[in-house]
Amino acid sequence: MPVIRRAAAEDLELVAAIQQRSSGAAEWQVADYLAHEFLVAELEKQVVGFLVWRQVAADECEILNLAVVPEWRRKGVAKRLMEAALRGFQGDTFLEVRESNRAALALYKLLGFQEVSRRPGYYAEPPETGIVMKFHSC
Repeated sequence: MPVIRRAAAEDLELVAAIQQRSSGAAEWQVADYLAHEFLVAELEKQVVGFLVWRQVAADECEILNLAVVPEWRRKGVAKRLMEAALRGFQGDTFLEVRESNRAALALYKLLGFQEVSRRPGYYAEPPETGIVMKFHSC
């Protein structure tokens, strides 16, 4: 199982490489992640995934980006990152996901997220509908 820990500046190069290899991930400037809540998943002392989120109100947060290296997908890494981010937060957590990203949709539904709206044309390259999902924790 991966070790989940807070990310640090020295992780940015590996995070950038993961983001580049993940076609479904948002392409942000990775240095900007340091201004938010930022976790990495480590296996055998190698960063294999990351998650970035921000709290936008006392009872609301937003998942900004989640990606796992291709060889470690569907092995519980993304689930562990999401569980770590959701643990202890009370309120609503929102995220957007590409309509075609079936694996991510299945993971989010497994974790208890529900679709709340659709944003046609939300993603530009390639053009695609974004599905807005919400998780509520008491």
